[in-house]
Amino acid sequence: MSHHPALSRPLFHDADQNFEAKVVLGSVGAGAGDLGEIFATLAAIEDGKRESWIRAWFARAQVTRQLAEVSTDNGRTATAAAQWLRASAYYGHALNAIAAIGDDGGYTNAFALHRAAWDRFADLRRVPLERLSIRFGKGRLPGYLQRPEVGAEDGPSPLLVLVNGSDGTLTDLYSTIGASAAARGYAVLYFDGPGQQSQLVAGSHFRPDFEAVLTPVVDTALGLSGVDASRVAVYGVSQAGYWVPRALAFEHRVAAAIVDPGVTDVSTSWLSHLPAPLRHELAKGDSKHFDQYMKLGLGHSAAERAVWSFRAKPYASTGYFAVYREVEKYRLTAELASSITTPLLITAPENEQFWPGQSEELASLVPEAELVRFTAVNGADAHCEPLARTAVNEVLLDWLDARLVR
Repeated sequence: MSHHPALSRPLFHDADQNFEAKVVLGSVGAGAGDLGEIFATLAAIEDGKRESWIRAWFARAQVTRQLAEVSTDNGRTATAAAQWLRASAYYGHALNAIAAIGDDGGYTNAFALHRAAWDRFADLRRVPLERLSIRFGKGRLPGYLQRPEVGAEDGPSPLLVLVNGSDGTLTDLYSTIGASAAARGYAVLYFDGPGQQSQLVAGSHFRPDFEAVLTPVVDTALGLSGVDASRVAVYGVSQAGYWVPRALAFEHRVAAAIVDPGVTDVSTSWLSHLPAPLRHELAKGDSKHFDQYMKLGLGHSAAERAVWSFRAKPYASTGYFAVYREVEKYRLTAELASSITTPLLITAPENEQFWPGQSEELASLVPEAELVRFTAVNGADAHCEPLARTAVNEVLLDWLDARLVR
């Protein structure tokens, strides 16, 4: 593991805040943030204080929203769209910290403001995003279609379906790769899956069998006008590094896929935080003692209990032992991986902090999968390479272009 000296100095000593700050800075290239606004906001945050993080980003979002409302009222549509995008992103930066302090009402309110700002951006941008309603079981999932910025006159375009991670926003997806893909000539499909964003607020939960989710999304994608059904690709970020390969073991209509990074076992990021005696009780299957020890261990810290509740909420279980058993279902077996026939590119960032080594493991399991490494010396390390999205997207989209662009 290596560290470039210029990148090793933290913005915050708190690890979560430091990583989130890098994500914020990485959004600038897509217009989902402004450096001056970002640095002014970061300067107002007390290191390690979640409430301070929330206050700073919520205040910034409110100010940006007010600017957007004035621009909208005065017919300055291009400026308004840009401001609504930033407001959406800034509300979004507060969401995880609000959830981590256990403020369910505050989360619901902030999410509503975040999504409302995103919707204003979607409606006011030069090429508006189209609303989609994706049939899922007996219900529907909300989606958005971003038409390509270039090449629409050349006939049906390739489509990139974006699958979010456990807690990212649609604005995050837009700044991570959506804007770059649309600029290349791809149509881009965003959606909230079960347990994600609006669906979490509505009370739904994650599913380990993500083929049940991706297949109806692909069904919808194949019926979209102006989209080439033979050139539908999928990109999965963070925990979707498990969901996408799992789905591809069953869904074979996808022409190419990228996971950033690869994930074979979601539960390792949970188990790594457990002391050895608790891991032993979990392995034994002693739910009574495990729950007792967890309750005792978390009993001294309201903050840690809130974080636990936030992370556990999307999983369809209650009780400490039951949640860990549920998370253990999110594993990709060698048998399933060997069923993947879709060309697959897997990112392997240096200093991956959540699922180290799993990109390489996934690449070894999937026939013909390709692995691309990103390094600290180029500023492209850490989970999802937050500070190097321009350079990373050049690699990822070049790989897609070679397979989908005619």
